[in-house]
Amino acid sequence: MTNKQKPQILQQKIVARSLLFKVEQLNLQFSNGERRVYERLRGSGNGAVMIIACPDVDSFYLVREYCAGSDNYQLGFPKGGIDAGESVVEAANRELKEEIGFGAKRFVSLKPLALAPSHFNATMHIVLALDLYPESLPGDEPEPLELVRWLRCDSLALLQQPDFTEARSVAGLFLAQQYLEANPDVFKSTA
Repeated sequence: MTNKQKPQILQQKIVARSLLFKVEQLNLQFSNGERRVYERLRGSGNGAVMIIACPDVDSFYLVREYCAGSDNYQLGFPKGGIDAGESVVEAANRELKEEIGFGAKRFVSLKPLALAPSHFNATMHIVLALDLYPESLPGDEPEPLELVRWLRCDSLALLQQPDFTEARSVAGLFLAQQYLEANPDVFKSTA
């Protein structure tokens, strides 16, 4: 952490809107007197969750879904927005049920990530899901997602997959692997 003084916001205004985002313009003055105009995307929600769901000690689940930004199908971990009034764990459990047809009895918060803090104020909470059980909820996906079970020991091969390129999923993989290696007993208390 730094003790540096944050810039003073002299003015802020919304300069554009879409269904998902607002573009906000900030007129800033830094502690040295320098002034700058910045723009940032403001999300419309409460942040998001990404879930590394482990059905057993040896594997985790991924989904393959269409991504409009890159106009292709990508392999990644289940994820979604946090609804108003939901906790991170409640959102993670709901998203699991909607996207992969499983709930979880236990969750471990791994790390909240800033997506692009220079230009975007959204946070993605990376969580590990354990003690999975079958349960489905209707989701908002336009087509069924492909569920992919991947062996943890093949994580390096996953990184070589041409459709596993999303930075949040890559970060989630490393965070989960690090946690699971440091906490090998985490699966002993599973039901």
